[in-house]
Order: sequence, then C-alpha cells, then structure tokens
Amino acid sequence: MDFNMKKLASDAGIFFTRAVQFTEEKFGQAEKTELDAHFENLLVRADSTKNWTEKILRQTEVLLQPNPSARVEEFLYEKLDRKVPSRVTNGELLAQYMAEAASELGPTTPYGKTLIKVAEAEKRLGAAERDFIHTASINFLTPLRNFLEGDWKTISKERRLLQNRRLDLDASKARLKKAKAAEAKATAEQELRVAQTEFDRQAEVTRLLLEGISSTHVNHLRCLHEFVESQTTYYAQCYRHMLDLQKQLGRFPGTFVGTTEPASPPLSSTSPTTTAATMPVMPSVAGLVPPGEAALCLEEVAPPASGTRKARVLYDYEAADSSELALLADELITVYSLPGMDPDWLIGERGNKKGKVPVTYLELLS
Repeated sequence: MDFNMKKLASDAGIFFTRAVQFTEEKFGQAEKTELDAHFENLLVRADSTKNWTEKILRQTEVLLQPNPSARVEEFLYEKLDRKVPSRVTNGELLAQYMAEAASELGPTTPYGKTLIKVAEAEKRLGAAERDFIHTASINFLTPLRNFLEGDWKTISKERRLLQNRRLDLDASKARLKKAKAAEAKATAEQELRVAQTEFDRQAEVTRLLLEGISSTHVNHLRCLHEFVESQTTYYAQCYRHMLDLQKQLGRFPGTFVGTTEPASPPLSSTSPTTTAATMPVMPSVAGLVPPGEAALCLEEVAPPASGTRKARVLYDYEAADSSELALLADELITVYSLPGMDPDWLIGERGNKKGKVPVTYLELLS
C-alpha cells in the first residue's frame, strides 16, 4: 500500500509540474523546446493524412451504402464482431417487384413480357452492385480503417509521450536556472541530463513512426488503384447488362402500338405527282407497325437531300427483323433521320441495304 501511495504521489507531482510548465508556456512565461523543421513537416503531413483518410472513408461508405440507418447498423455489427446480415440491393428489390407485377398483370402481355425482361436485367445489376460493394469494402475501406484504428492510434500515443517528455525537459531547464546552491544545481543538472535523454529517445521513436506515413501513402495508393478497378468492372457490367436489355427490347418494334393511328394528311388533288417531300410519314418509320410493313415503308421513303452523315459502328448488332439493318463493329455506314422517327433510332444505309439502326450503337462523325 505504501508503494502505491508513493507512486500515486509521484505521478501527481509530475502531472502538476507538467501542467505548470504548459500554462507558463502559453502565457509566454517559460521557454519551450522547439522541434526541428523536418519534424514539424512530418507532423503536419501525418495530421493531413489522418484528416483526409477519415473524410475519404466516410464518403466512400456513403457511396457504397447511401442509407444512414443501414450504415449505423453495419457499424454496430462490426463493433460487436458479428456478421453483417446480407441485404437485398435496390436493384434486386426492384426486380422482385417487377416480376411480381408481371405475374399479376399477365406475363404473356407485351407489358408483362417487358417487365420480366427488365426485372432480369435489374437483378443482374443488383448482383453486380453487391459484388462491387464487397470488393470495395475489402480492398479499400478495410485498409483505411486499419490505418485509423491501428497505426494512427500508435502515432497519437507516441506523440502524447513526446509532449510529456518535452514538458519534463523544459521543466528541468527551468529548475536549473532557478537553482542557486551548488548541490541544487548538481541535482538539477542530473535531472536535466535524464530528461534530455528520454526526450531524445522518444523523439526518435516518434520520428520513425511519422516517416512511416510514406509507406501508408504507398499502401493507400495501391488500394486506390484496386478501388478504381473494381468500380470500372462494376460500371462495365452495368453497361453491358443495359445494352443487352436495350437490344432485347428493340426486338419488339410493335410493342408500343396504340389503339389508333394518326390519320395521314390528305394529299392535294391538284398535285400531278407525289414526291418524297410531300409524302405523309408512314407510322412504320417510327416503329409503330409490324416489321414486314416497316421494311416496305423504308424502301418507299427516300432519304432527305441533306442531313445524311457518316457513322462508325461501335458494337455488333443483330437485326431483329427485316426492318432493321445488321451492324458489324468498326464499319462505316450512312445514317439519316426521317420526320416523326423515334429519336433512339436512325435509318442506316450500307451499299444497297438500308434499315433502322439504334443510335447507341453508333459514333456519329462530322
């Protein structure tokens, strides 16, 4: 018990001495040992690394999980060392609703069939999102958290020890200045040497840890590249799934046929001939009649005298019916639009062949 009381009294005395030294430094009544410029730069870089790592970590968490309640729940599960429950992604939930709607509204109707196809695509998008979140969490978020919860805590602890050693050193310098008697000076000098040694040792330990921030940057750089790779893979999958869906939906040009068709404007009885410029636009050009009739209309309607341009094909495209033109990647074709035509489609010509082509498969050239 005696030993504990003596240690407690000693610790209290040290704490009081440091507090006095710190207060006098703040009021300019005591000298303060300054660290060299290199050390100060290391401290600034370490603080910046910690602050920006926290911000990047938080915002990446928001990107991967926009729902704040879900983020809090996942955080609690991690702190309790429990497995985070698997969640249904928004795309998968939308796919479920669309599939159920198709089942109830009629899976054989045009709307039902389309709902089923879109649901399948949304389900694939949801699965791709799940893979992306999992990969990004392991390869990017985990290393950032490990730095903040591991390396940074160690650095902070050693910096606090360095601050205490510096206060002890400066307090020893102050006592030496105040000592008058030879014996008091000898004691103060001995305390100063011990304090200086402990300060130098702690400064070296802290400096090595701060210089290790360079290795942290290298590690975070590697993780950043992996994050970009996983994000690139995710968006590429999404793009591919949506192109496939768009191609499937493009196979049904008659899906959106209304119950009535707009009447064609009457031809002038005084016109001796009917030209392409005065010919009424056929609904098939806009994808509103069956494929067979659409092909016939494309042959009857001549392209405009101006407005044609070249286009490079980006991807292979298989014509769904005779109204469309099959495409091969990297080939050049002539394209133009007709009045009243769906803006997502153009008329494409290659030699003596012509047909509708989807705009998303083209790179229009000047």
